[in-house]
Amino acid sequence: MTRLTTEFWIAAYLTRLRLAAIPAFILQKGDHTAGAVLVKLNTLDGNATLFQRSFDLMSGERKWVVLTEGAEAEVDASVAKQRSFDPDLWVIEIEDKAGRHLLDEPGLE
Repeated sequence: MTRLTTEFWIAAYLTRLRLAAIPAFILQKGDHTAGAVLVKLNTLDGNATLFQRSFDLMSGERKWVVLTEGAEAEVDASVAKQRSFDPDLWVIEIEDKAGRHLLDEPGLE
């Protein structure tokens, strides 16, 4: 089975966000073919949620799970910790007061 590269997935994801008028930025570029991705959702009220794609051993599915959430400074500290031991990591930040991230839409799992 052919797998999408991380860079291709991110380009498609950013396009979906742009079409929905949701601002998003690449904070860190990682490995173009197989880097892990963190998505930080900044609700612009001092809070944020950090999503990570996870593999469910029971079902075999890949799904987005909350890695951490709360005060933006705490979420940023979690991102910094992840970045310290994974140089191939991609970090995307979304800024949306309504909390939209589109990760639950078909095709983004």
